[in-house]
Amino acid sequence: MKFFLNRLVETEKETLGVLTIYKGLKKVFECKTLEKPFINNVRNISCVPTGKYELKKRWSKKHGEHLILLGVNGRSLILIHTGNFFFDTQGCILVGKEYKDINGDSELDVSSSRQTFTNLMALMKGKSNLWITISD
Repeated sequence: MKFFLNRLVETEKETLGVLTIYKGLKKVFECKTLEKPFINNVRNISCVPTGKYELKKRWSKKHGEHLILLGVNGRSLILIHTGNFFFDTQGCILVGKEYKDINGDSELDVSSSRQTFTNLMALMKGKSNLWITISD
C-alpha cells in the first residue's frame, strides 16, 4: 500500500489536505486531513516538511493505537490520530470524513474523525514497511 498526503490549502492557523491510499493502481481509502501550517518545521507548531517518511503503527496511553511518521528531520512523535480542530494537533496529522466549521469559529474542521481513523486502522492490519509521501 502507498500513502499520499496532498496538501491543498494553508491558512494562518491550519493546513487542509487529502490522504489517499492505493493498493497497486486501486484507490482503497481516502479522507480529509488537518494539520498546522508550515512554520519552519518547528516542533509542536508546524506541519512536517514535504517528503517521504516511514509509517508505522504505534500505541500510547493518550492516543491508543495510531500511526507514527519516522525520519522527519529535527522532529519526533509526528502522529496520525483523531481530532477535529486545528488546536487538537501539535504538529501531527488529523483525519476526518469532510471539512465543516463544527465549532463556529470560521475555520474548517474535519468531521467524523474517530470513524475515519477506525476505517484507516482497519486497513493497517498485518501491514508493515509502509511509506507516506507528503506534497504541496
